[in-house]
Amino acid sequence: MLHDQNSSTTTARQVRGACPHDCPDTCALLTTVENGVATRVQGNPAHAQTGGVLCAKVSKYPERTYHAERILTPRRRNGPKGSGQFTPVGWDEALADIAARLGAIAARDPQAIQPYSYAGTMGLVQGESMDRRFFHRLGASLLHRSICATAGGEGLVHTLGGKVGMRVEFFAESKLILIWGSNSIGSNLHFWRIAQQAKRGGAKLVCIDPRKSETAEKCHEHIQLLPGTDAALALALMHELITHGWLDHDYITRHTVGWERLRERALQWPPERTAQVCGVPVEQIRQLARDYGTTQPAAIRLNYGMQRVHGGANAVRAVACLPALTGAWRHRAGGVLLSSSGQFPVDRAALQRPDLLAGRNPRTINMVTIGDDLLREASPAFGPKIEALVVYNSNPVAVAPDSSKVVQGFAREDLFTVVLEHFQTDTADYADYLLPATTQLEHWDVHVAYGHTDVLLNQPAIAPLGQARSNTQIFRELAARMGFTEPCFQESDEQLCRQAYGDKVDFNRLLEQGFAPLGGPDAPFAEGGFPTPSGRCEFFSERLAAQGLDGLPGHVPNHEAAGTSTQYPLAMISPPARNFLNSTFVNVKSLRDIEGRPLLEIHPQDAAARGIQDGSVVRVFNGRGSYRCHAHVSERARPGVVNGLGIWWRKYGLDGNNVNQLTSQALTDLGQGPTFYDCVVQVEARPESQ
Repeated sequence: MLHDQNSSTTTARQVRGACPHDCPDTCALLTTVENGVATRVQGNPAHAQTGGVLCAKVSKYPERTYHAERILTPRRRNGPKGSGQFTPVGWDEALADIAARLGAIAARDPQAIQPYSYAGTMGLVQGESMDRRFFHRLGASLLHRSICATAGGEGLVHTLGGKVGMRVEFFAESKLILIWGSNSIGSNLHFWRIAQQAKRGGAKLVCIDPRKSETAEKCHEHIQLLPGTDAALALALMHELITHGWLDHDYITRHTVGWERLRERALQWPPERTAQVCGVPVEQIRQLARDYGTTQPAAIRLNYGMQRVHGGANAVRAVACLPALTGAWRHRAGGVLLSSSGQFPVDRAALQRPDLLAGRNPRTINMVTIGDDLLREASPAFGPKIEALVVYNSNPVAVAPDSSKVVQGFAREDLFTVVLEHFQTDTADYADYLLPATTQLEHWDVHVAYGHTDVLLNQPAIAPLGQARSNTQIFRELAARMGFTEPCFQESDEQLCRQAYGDKVDFNRLLEQGFAPLGGPDAPFAEGGFPTPSGRCEFFSERLAAQGLDGLPGHVPNHEAAGTSTQYPLAMISPPARNFLNSTFVNVKSLRDIEGRPLLEIHPQDAAARGIQDGSVVRVFNGRGSYRCHAHVSERARPGVVNGLGIWWRKYGLDGNNVNQLTSQALTDLGQGPTFYDCVVQVEARPESQ
């Protein structure tokens, strides 16, 4: 019992939960609830990976849940597409009309109905259970959910066998840590805490990143390479390991495939060649190789930034080969970690029920190319024109590339669009029906992680606000209105949580403490045993060769490489703003106030050549579009590269757009992923009045 200042008695309790957001840390939460109101969200100190600490974003989760602009009633459009004009409507009327309109389209061709979702919640239940059942039963087009991690994931699959790697806690014992393609302080906070432990123990920290991030500033060394040249750097490290004999020949012989072929390729990449490609000093490459080849245990923390370029999968493949060359896997504090999600024994078939397709094989639409696909007419190659779009857990108008085309597609008057949301996002503005969804504090869910190996359960802390309903409930009710009578559409959220892992995880333990470690060996590949077809680390992939692709990792130049265009001479990357998570949290005023305004970081040399002053308005443009924002003249950007920070909602931009006006729908080498950081632009000073 707690007592307030007026001595009236209130009851307070703490509810165990999990952070739903797209971050490797997947924190365990404790939500304090007083008289039915969530008053505080904090990290659960009993969970070792969280350690009682949350990022600034999620610690403000009550502010987001109780936000004055939260959508709490269903709404129907009553103005032009994109105007954001709606009128309230009852749930029954909304669901009946949605079901009728989807049913009419499905009667002609269910593939004309397209779901669009991603990681607005990472939960297995609210993100990929009842919704998948509904669309499978309907026979709608499938969605290739590729907008974040597919290139890196494919790189791991064809090298290590899956999204597997070293245990994150053992980085604390490493003597050398390469933080590659990651701003850990901003996007992997709990790993940074572990890296600091290692640093206090004498470890050297090296950051490899085109941007001089907050993390790069605090490492011993920063290698500021050009975007899309990571594979070239990894190959040069291999060259030096070979020529200096910094190899574990026993490990290579016993636990790898394709060594002689990889050796031949690596010897084509001396540091001098790589220095020209990467735009970094030769000696810096040599020193990095010397450190990596002579320090044990050495560990590499990859993140997904490095794979958002044309050669992203090859880059991950190349880096993932390094620990097997030096035998780093022999140590529990050695190896590499990009994602641990492949170690979770999720029963996705039980959750998603692909059997409901009943033998049908609908087309698959890539979420990266939604801009083009919404504008396509029916054809034998493409199939039917997309007539209906159901969007949940995503904000494609803000986050999908080449956004002028995305906006054109969403603005089609003949496109029926339903959006499940918490707020009136850029995408919600184009909805025909806008349905209020619950937040993480208001529903059940169960989670994997991709930065550690603990399963987490989220229990609802408060009742849904207003008329908000969970994603699962909305799809249950749509299924009922469309006459889907299979028992799987009656299952509760708690039942779905139990199905996610079946008997592989003790659900009672999840209920009692909120999390359950998966366990497993400290050094998973000390004696090989990789989950590849060969059981070895595959320097050469027979699976790729069988597809007519290069079986070895190699440097694949960017679609739009820095310095190759006189019209657009600057490379642009668009790393996350520290206080947002993709487009989530942009409308939380306290976080937006910290972030300030949309910024483009530009190096002093590039700014001076263009007459650009710090804080001035600039126009960033290429053949796809134009974007105005404020310049931050800073050595966080390297010469020849500009950094367009964060995915601001378009409605907060100077011209009603954001940095994705400039990014392209071109895809990666493997995995059909996005190439957000493979983009060239020009920048010019622009008076604010223009």
